Amino acid sequence: MRVFKTALAALAITVGFGWSGSVKAESMPDKDIVEIAASAGSFKTLVAAVQAAGLVDTLKGEGPLTVFAPTDEAFAKLPAGTVENLLQPENKEKLKAVLTYHVVPGRVTAGEVIKLSSAPTVNGREVRIDAREGAVMIDNARVIQTDIMASNGVIHVIDSVILP
Repeated sequence: MRVFKTALAALAITVGFGWSGSVKAESMPDKDIVEIAASAGSFKTLVAAVQAAGLVDTLKGEGPLTVFAPTDEAFAKLPAGTVENLLQPENKEKLKAVLTYHVVPGRVTAGEVIKLSSAPTVNGREVRIDAREGAVMIDNARVIQTDIMASNGVIHVIDSVILP
């Protein structure tokens, strides 16, 4: 019975983890992470931040990388003025630190993420991963879409910006 409950819980996590909500990003194995984010229409703030931080070439590079990508709505949840402040040239290093905290080296699919309790980021710090009760949380952000495959990695969409 215990094995059955564990299998049922894993199924519930996988189903909850794969929920796509209103984000319209889709796998495009011939496009890189930046191209997919730019074409989705849900990541305008993220793309602008990546450009301001000088990380476009990194996210267009060979990889593989796993990106926990906050939507425009996720950035809108931050306190008023936060995004504008981070986009200022004098805050470029702070912005880089925040953005690289959303990136994990390697291609980590949803099936692999749910087996982890944490993952090292390009930032040098680790994100907490909590997969239970039908949801997967990356720090304080809920994963709302998974396994958007790119030529140089994978994108998982999150509903909040995570901070190191």
